[in-house]
Amino acid sequence: MKIEVLKENLKNGLNIVEKIVGKNLSLPILDNVLIYTEDNFLGMSSTNLETAIKIWTLAKITKKGKVVVPAKFLSSFVSSLPNEKILLEEKNNNKLYIECKSYKNEIQGFNSEDFPLIPDFKDAEFIEIDNKKLCQGLEQVVDIASLSQSRPEISGIYFSFIKNALKIVATDSFRLAEKKILMDKSVERNISFILPQKPAKEVLNILQDKEGITKIYILPNQVMFEFSMKDFSHPQVQIISRLIEGEYPNYEEIIPTKFKTQIILKRDEFLNQIKTASLFSGKLSEIKITAKNKEVEVFAQDSEIGQSQSSISSKTEGEEIEISFNYKFLIDGLLKIKSSEVLFQISREEGACILKPVGDTGYLYVVMPIKSA
Repeated sequence: MKIEVLKENLKNGLNIVEKIVGKNLSLPILDNVLIYTEDNFLGMSSTNLETAIKIWTLAKITKKGKVVVPAKFLSSFVSSLPNEKILLEEKNNNKLYIECKSYKNEIQGFNSEDFPLIPDFKDAEFIEIDNKKLCQGLEQVVDIASLSQSRPEISGIYFSFIKNALKIVATDSFRLAEKKILMDKSVERNISFILPQKPAKEVLNILQDKEGITKIYILPNQVMFEFSMKDFSHPQVQIISRLIEGEYPNYEEIIPTKFKTQIILKRDEFLNQIKTASLFSGKLSEIKITAKNKEVEVFAQDSEIGQSQSSISSKTEGEEIEISFNYKFLIDGLLKIKSSEVLFQISREEGACILKPVGDTGYLYVVMPIKSA
Protein backbone atom coordinates (compact mmCIF):
# COMPACT_ATOMS: atom_id res chain seq x y z
CA MET A 1 0.00 0.00 0.00
CA LYS A 2 1.24 3.44 -0.93
CA ILE A 3 -0.98 6.54 -0.82
CA GLU A 4 -0.93 10.31 -0.43
CA VAL A 5 -3.61 12.01 1.63
CA LEU A 6 -4.16 15.48 3.08
CA LYS A 7 -3.34 15.65 6.79
CA GLU A 8 -6.73 17.23 7.58
CA ASN A 9 -8.66 14.44 5.86
CA LEU A 10 -6.66 11.71 7.58
CA LYS A 11 -6.95 13.41 10.95
CA ASN A 12 -10.74 13.87 10.65
CA GLY A 13 -11.22 10.23 9.70
CA LEU A 14 -9.07 8.94 12.57
CA ASN A 15 -10.91 11.20 15.04
CA ILE A 16 -14.15 9.45 14.09
CA VAL A 17 -13.04 5.81 13.99
CA GLU A 18 -11.10 6.03 17.26
CA LYS A 19 -14.32 6.93 19.15
CA ILE A 20 -15.20 3.28 19.76
CA VAL A 21 -11.63 2.08 20.38
CA GLY A 22 -10.58 1.35 23.96
CA LYS A 23 -8.09 -0.77 25.84
CA ASN A 24 -9.04 -4.40 25.23
CA LEU A 25 -6.83 -6.80 27.18
CA SER A 26 -8.43 -9.99 25.88
CA LEU A 27 -8.46 -8.90 22.19
CA PRO A 28 -5.70 -6.29 21.66
CA ILE A 29 -6.39 -6.25 17.89
CA LEU A 30 -9.49 -4.18 18.73
CA ASP A 31 -7.25 -1.32 19.86
CA ASN A 32 -6.31 -0.77 16.24
CA VAL A 33 -7.60 0.83 13.06
CA LEU A 34 -7.63 -0.94 9.70
CA ILE A 35 -6.33 1.36 6.94
CA TYR A 36 -6.94 0.20 3.37
CA THR A 37 -7.47 1.32 -0.21
CA GLU A 38 -10.80 1.14 -2.03
CA ASP A 39 -11.11 2.53 -5.57
CA ASN A 40 -9.69 6.08 -5.29
CA PHE A 41 -10.37 6.32 -1.58
CA LEU A 42 -8.52 5.72 1.66
CA GLY A 43 -10.68 3.67 4.02
CA MET A 44 -10.45 3.45 7.81
CA SER A 45 -12.33 0.95 9.98
CA SER A 46 -12.58 0.24 13.70
CA THR A 47 -14.74 -2.10 15.77
CA ASN A 48 -15.37 -3.19 19.35
CA LEU A 49 -17.39 -6.21 18.13
CA GLU A 50 -20.66 -4.51 19.16
CA THR A 51 -20.24 -1.42 16.97
CA ALA A 52 -18.13 -0.72 13.90
CA ILE A 53 -17.30 2.53 12.10
CA LYS A 54 -16.03 2.81 8.52
CA ILE A 55 -15.05 6.08 6.89
CA TRP A 56 -13.55 7.00 3.51
CA THR A 57 -11.68 10.02 2.18
CA LEU A 58 -10.16 10.98 -1.16
CA ALA A 59 -6.51 10.02 -1.63
CA LYS A 60 -3.95 9.47 -4.36
CA ILE A 61 -3.52 5.70 -4.61
CA THR A 62 -0.15 4.56 -5.97
CA LYS A 63 -0.32 1.01 -4.66
CA LYS A 64 -3.25 -0.86 -3.14
CA GLY A 65 -3.08 -2.63 0.19
CA LYS A 66 -4.02 -2.53 3.86
CA VAL A 67 -2.40 -2.28 7.27
CA VAL A 68 -3.49 -2.42 10.92
CA VAL A 69 -1.98 0.05 13.42
CA PRO A 70 -2.81 1.35 16.93
CA ALA A 71 -5.72 3.78 16.49
CA LYS A 72 -5.23 6.28 19.30
CA PHE A 73 -1.46 6.41 18.86
CA LEU A 74 -1.78 7.07 15.12
CA SER A 75 -4.46 9.72 15.71
CA SER A 76 -2.28 11.57 18.24
CA PHE A 77 0.75 11.32 15.98
CA VAL A 78 -1.04 12.60 12.86
CA SER A 79 -2.42 15.55 14.87
CA SER A 80 1.17 16.62 15.59
CA LEU A 81 2.22 16.71 11.92
CA PRO A 82 2.30 19.84 9.72
CA ASN A 83 -0.86 20.63 7.75
CA GLU A 84 0.54 19.14 4.53
CA LYS A 85 0.20 16.04 2.37
CA ILE A 86 1.08 12.80 4.13
CA LEU A 87 2.62 9.77 2.46
CA LEU A 88 1.49 6.44 3.91
CA GLU A 89 3.28 3.30 2.84
CA GLU A 90 2.96 -0.24 4.11
CA LYS A 91 6.31 -2.00 4.31
CA ASN A 92 7.43 -5.51 5.24
CA ASN A 93 6.42 -7.03 8.57
CA ASN A 94 3.20 -4.94 8.81
CA LYS A 95 5.03 -1.65 9.30
CA LEU A 96 3.45 1.68 8.32
CA TYR A 97 5.91 4.24 6.99
CA ILE A 98 4.69 7.85 7.37
CA GLU A 99 6.33 10.83 5.68
CA CYS A 100 5.24 14.47 5.96
CA LYS A 101 7.62 17.28 4.99
CA SER A 102 10.75 16.69 7.12
CA TYR A 103 9.07 14.02 9.29
CA LYS A 104 9.87 10.38 8.54
CA ASN A 105 8.42 7.81 10.88
CA GLU A 106 7.66 4.12 11.08
CA ILE A 107 4.92 2.49 13.18
CA GLN A 108 4.84 -1.20 13.94
CA GLY A 109 1.47 -2.64 12.99
CA PHE A 110 -0.26 -6.00 13.07
CA ASN A 111 -1.39 -8.61 10.59
CA SER A 112 -4.46 -7.27 8.81
CA GLU A 113 -5.84 -10.82 8.52
CA ASP A 114 -6.34 -10.79 12.31
CA PHE A 115 -8.65 -7.76 12.17
CA PRO A 116 -12.30 -8.79 12.78
CA LEU A 117 -14.62 -9.03 9.79
CA ILE A 118 -17.28 -6.32 9.68
CA PRO A 119 -20.78 -7.43 8.56
CA ASP A 120 -21.65 -7.06 4.88
CA PHE A 121 -24.96 -5.31 4.11
CA LYS A 122 -24.75 -5.77 0.33
CA ASP A 123 -28.14 -7.49 -0.02
CA ALA A 124 -29.89 -5.89 2.96
CA GLU A 125 -33.02 -3.80 2.50
CA PHE A 126 -32.66 -0.12 3.33
CA ILE A 127 -34.75 2.94 4.15
CA GLU A 128 -33.86 6.50 3.14
CA ILE A 129 -34.47 9.38 5.53
CA ASP A 130 -33.47 13.05 5.69
CA ASN A 131 -30.36 13.12 7.87
CA LYS A 132 -31.18 16.40 9.61
CA LYS A 133 -34.63 15.11 10.65
CA LEU A 134 -33.10 11.84 11.85
CA CYS A 135 -30.49 13.59 14.00
CA GLN A 136 -32.95 16.12 15.41
CA GLY A 137 -35.21 13.24 16.42
CA LEU A 138 -32.38 11.25 17.98
CA GLU A 139 -31.19 14.29 19.90
CA GLN A 140 -34.62 14.61 21.53
CA VAL A 141 -34.76 11.02 22.84
CA VAL A 142 -31.28 9.44 23.03
CA ASP A 143 -30.42 10.57 26.59
CA ILE A 144 -33.64 9.15 28.05
CA ALA A 145 -32.72 5.46 27.75
CA SER A 146 -31.05 3.88 30.76
CA LEU A 147 -28.99 0.70 31.10
CA SER A 148 -31.09 -2.12 32.55
CA GLN A 149 -29.87 -5.68 33.14
CA SER A 150 -33.33 -7.01 33.92
CA ARG A 151 -35.03 -5.23 30.99
CA PRO A 152 -32.39 -4.87 28.24
CA GLU A 153 -35.05 -3.69 25.78
CA ILE A 154 -35.33 -0.30 27.47
CA SER A 155 -31.54 0.13 27.36
CA GLY A 156 -31.86 1.07 23.69
CA ILE A 157 -33.62 3.38 21.30
CA TYR A 158 -36.70 1.97 19.59
CA PHE A 159 -37.12 2.64 15.85
CA SER A 160 -40.52 1.90 14.30
CA PHE A 161 -41.17 2.47 10.58
CA ILE A 162 -44.85 2.42 9.58
CA LYS A 163 -45.94 3.68 6.15
CA ASN A 164 -44.31 7.12 5.67
CA ALA A 165 -43.42 7.75 9.32
CA LEU A 166 -40.61 6.85 11.70
CA LYS A 167 -41.15 6.86 15.47
CA ILE A 168 -38.05 7.04 17.67
CA VAL A 169 -38.72 6.17 21.32
CA ALA A 170 -36.72 5.90 24.53
CA THR A 171 -37.67 5.30 28.16
CA ASP A 172 -36.14 4.54 31.56
CA SER A 173 -39.48 3.59 33.19
CA PHE A 174 -39.78 6.97 34.92
CA ARG A 175 -40.10 9.04 31.73
CA LEU A 176 -40.49 8.44 28.02
CA ALA A 177 -39.81 10.47 24.88
CA GLU A 178 -41.29 9.86 21.44
CA LYS A 179 -40.43 11.69 18.21
CA LYS A 180 -42.42 11.14 15.03
CA ILE A 181 -40.68 11.93 11.73
CA LEU A 182 -42.50 12.06 8.38
CA MET A 183 -40.55 10.58 5.46
CA ASP A 184 -40.74 11.30 1.73
CA LYS A 185 -41.17 7.61 0.87
CA SER A 186 -43.36 4.99 2.50
CA VAL A 187 -41.87 1.68 3.60
CA GLU A 188 -43.19 -1.45 1.90
CA ARG A 189 -43.67 -3.20 5.24
CA ASN A 190 -43.60 -2.26 8.91
CA ILE A 191 -40.09 -2.51 10.35
CA SER A 192 -38.87 -2.03 13.91
CA PHE A 193 -35.65 -2.58 15.86
CA ILE A 194 -33.93 -1.59 19.12
CA LEU A 195 -30.60 0.19 18.73
CA PRO A 196 -28.27 0.24 21.79
CA GLN A 197 -27.82 3.70 23.27
CA LYS A 198 -24.05 4.02 22.71
CA PRO A 199 -24.10 3.47 18.93
CA ALA A 200 -27.20 5.69 18.74
CA LYS A 201 -25.11 8.46 20.30
CA GLU A 202 -22.31 7.76 17.79
CA VAL A 203 -24.78 8.12 14.92
CA LEU A 204 -25.82 11.49 16.34
CA ASN A 205 -22.26 12.68 17.02
CA ILE A 206 -20.95 11.67 13.59
CA LEU A 207 -23.87 12.66 11.36
CA GLN A 208 -25.52 15.62 13.10
CA ASP A 209 -23.85 18.37 11.00
CA LYS A 210 -24.41 16.69 7.63
CA GLU A 211 -27.12 17.64 5.13
CA GLY A 212 -28.48 15.00 2.81
CA ILE A 213 -29.94 11.50 2.95
CA THR A 214 -29.02 8.73 5.38
CA LYS A 215 -29.65 5.15 4.35
CA ILE A 216 -30.57 2.72 7.14
CA TYR A 217 -29.74 -0.89 6.18
CA ILE A 218 -31.42 -3.56 8.27
CA LEU A 219 -30.52 -7.20 8.89
CA PRO A 220 -32.17 -9.52 11.48
CA ASN A 221 -29.64 -8.66 14.21
CA GLN A 222 -27.61 -5.79 12.71
CA VAL A 223 -28.24 -2.28 11.43
CA MET A 224 -26.10 0.15 9.42
CA PHE A 225 -26.44 3.92 9.05
CA GLU A 226 -24.77 5.11 5.85
CA PHE A 227 -24.13 8.66 4.63
CA SER A 228 -22.68 9.14 1.15
CA MET A 229 -20.12 11.59 -0.20
CA LYS A 230 -21.47 14.80 -1.69
CA ASP A 231 -19.94 14.52 -5.17
CA PHE A 232 -19.41 10.75 -5.43
CA SER A 233 -21.68 7.72 -5.37
CA HIS A 234 -19.61 6.22 -2.58
CA PRO A 235 -20.22 6.06 1.17
CA GLN A 236 -18.50 8.67 3.30
CA VAL A 237 -19.25 7.00 6.62
CA GLN A 238 -20.99 3.87 7.90
CA ILE A 239 -21.96 3.15 11.52
CA ILE A 240 -22.80 -0.51 12.11
CA SER A 241 -24.28 -1.93 15.29
CA ARG A 242 -25.69 -5.09 16.76
CA LEU A 243 -29.33 -4.81 17.76
CA ILE A 244 -30.91 -5.55 21.13
CA GLU A 245 -33.00 -8.70 20.97
CA GLY A 246 -36.53 -8.84 22.33
CA GLU A 247 -39.79 -6.95 22.08
CA TYR A 248 -39.97 -3.30 23.01
CA PRO A 249 -42.66 -2.60 25.65
CA ASN A 250 -46.06 -1.51 24.40
CA TYR A 251 -45.28 2.03 25.53
CA GLU A 252 -48.38 3.56 23.94
CA GLU A 253 -50.47 2.00 26.72
CA ILE A 254 -48.96 4.35 29.32
CA ILE A 255 -49.50 7.54 27.30
CA PRO A 256 -52.64 9.16 28.74
CA THR A 257 -55.34 10.39 26.39
CA LYS A 258 -57.60 12.11 28.96
CA PHE A 259 -56.48 14.95 31.22
CA LYS A 260 -57.81 16.68 34.33
CA THR A 261 -55.73 19.78 33.65
CA GLN A 262 -54.00 21.29 30.61
CA ILE A 263 -51.61 24.23 30.92
CA ILE A 264 -49.77 26.35 28.36
CA LEU A 265 -46.62 28.04 29.75
CA LYS A 266 -43.67 30.07 28.53
CA ARG A 267 -40.98 27.41 28.23
CA ASP A 268 -37.93 29.46 29.26
CA GLU A 269 -39.64 31.05 32.26
CA PHE A 270 -41.00 27.71 33.47
CA LEU A 271 -37.57 26.09 33.04
CA ASN A 272 -35.81 28.87 34.97
CA GLN A 273 -38.29 28.66 37.86
CA ILE A 274 -37.79 24.89 38.11
CA LYS A 275 -34.01 25.34 38.10
CA THR A 276 -34.29 27.88 40.93
CA ALA A 277 -36.64 25.67 42.96
CA SER A 278 -34.29 22.72 42.48
CA LEU A 279 -31.72 24.41 44.73
CA PHE A 280 -34.20 23.95 47.62
CA SER A 281 -35.45 20.48 46.65
CA GLY A 282 -33.36 18.46 49.10
CA LYS A 283 -32.20 14.86 48.75
CA LEU A 284 -35.46 13.72 47.14
CA SER A 285 -35.10 16.26 44.29
CA GLU A 286 -38.81 16.99 44.77
CA ILE A 287 -40.59 20.13 43.61
CA LYS A 288 -44.32 20.80 43.81
CA ILE A 289 -46.38 22.21 40.92
CA THR A 290 -49.75 23.81 41.67
CA ALA A 291 -51.99 24.74 38.74
CA LYS A 292 -54.60 27.40 39.37
CA ASN A 293 -56.86 29.46 37.10
CA LYS A 294 -54.32 31.66 35.35
CA GLU A 295 -51.02 30.76 36.98
CA VAL A 296 -48.75 27.93 38.03
CA GLU A 297 -46.86 27.93 41.32
CA VAL A 298 -43.50 26.19 41.68
CA PHE A 299 -42.55 25.28 45.25
CA ALA A 300 -39.68 23.42 46.90
CA GLN A 301 -38.65 23.05 50.54
CA ASP A 302 -35.75 21.58 52.46
CA SER A 303 -35.56 21.60 56.26
CA GLU A 304 -31.83 22.40 56.23
CA ILE A 305 -31.78 25.02 53.46
CA GLY A 306 -35.17 26.75 53.37
CA GLN A 307 -37.87 27.10 50.77
CA SER A 308 -38.55 28.61 47.35
CA GLN A 309 -41.85 29.71 45.85
CA SER A 310 -42.50 31.37 42.49
CA SER A 311 -45.35 31.71 40.04
CA ILE A 312 -45.77 32.01 36.30
CA SER A 313 -48.81 33.15 34.32
CA SER A 314 -50.45 30.41 32.27
CA LYS A 315 -53.42 29.44 30.16
CA THR A 316 -55.08 26.73 32.20
CA GLU A 317 -58.03 24.49 31.37
CA GLY A 318 -59.60 22.01 33.76
CA GLU A 319 -59.29 21.44 37.49
CA GLU A 320 -56.94 23.01 40.00
CA ILE A 321 -54.30 20.43 40.87
CA GLU A 322 -51.21 20.00 43.05
CA ILE A 323 -48.60 17.47 41.94
CA SER A 324 -44.94 16.69 42.75
CA PHE A 325 -42.10 15.77 40.38
CA ASN A 326 -38.42 14.98 40.39
CA TYR A 327 -37.12 18.29 39.06
CA LYS A 328 -34.41 16.56 36.98
CA PHE A 329 -37.02 14.80 34.87
CA LEU A 330 -38.91 18.03 34.19
CA ILE A 331 -35.72 19.87 33.24
CA ASP A 332 -34.66 17.06 30.89
CA GLY A 333 -38.00 17.22 29.12
CA LEU A 334 -38.09 21.00 28.81
CA LEU A 335 -34.52 21.12 27.45
CA LYS A 336 -35.55 18.82 24.58
CA ILE A 337 -38.42 21.12 23.61
CA LYS A 338 -37.42 23.96 21.28
CA SER A 339 -40.69 25.92 21.04
CA SER A 340 -41.26 29.14 23.01
CA GLU A 341 -44.36 27.68 24.68
CA VAL A 342 -44.99 24.25 26.17
CA LEU A 343 -48.21 22.32 26.76
CA PHE A 344 -48.29 20.56 30.14
CA GLN A 345 -51.00 17.90 30.35
CA ILE A 346 -51.82 16.34 33.74
CA SER A 347 -53.94 13.19 33.84
CA ARG A 348 -54.30 12.82 37.63
CA GLU A 349 -52.30 13.29 40.83
CA GLU A 350 -50.37 10.02 40.47
CA GLY A 351 -50.74 9.38 36.73
CA ALA A 352 -48.42 9.99 33.80
CA CYS A 353 -48.16 13.57 32.60
CA ILE A 354 -47.14 14.93 29.19
CA LEU A 355 -44.97 17.82 28.05
CA LYS A 356 -45.36 18.88 24.40
CA PRO A 357 -44.01 21.76 22.33
CA VAL A 358 -46.82 24.09 21.26
CA GLY A 359 -47.00 23.98 17.47
CA ASP A 360 -45.19 20.63 17.07
CA THR A 361 -47.37 17.53 17.15
CA GLY A 362 -44.42 15.23 16.42
CA TYR A 363 -42.84 15.21 19.89
CA LEU A 364 -44.04 14.27 23.35
CA TYR A 365 -42.34 13.68 26.69
CA VAL A 366 -44.08 11.56 29.31
CA VAL A 367 -43.05 11.95 32.94
CA MET A 368 -44.30 10.19 36.09
CA PRO A 369 -44.97 12.28 39.19
CA ILE A 370 -43.67 11.45 42.66
CA LYS A 371 -46.31 9.44 44.49
CA SER A 372 -47.72 10.93 47.66
CA ALA A 373 -46.53 9.29 50.86
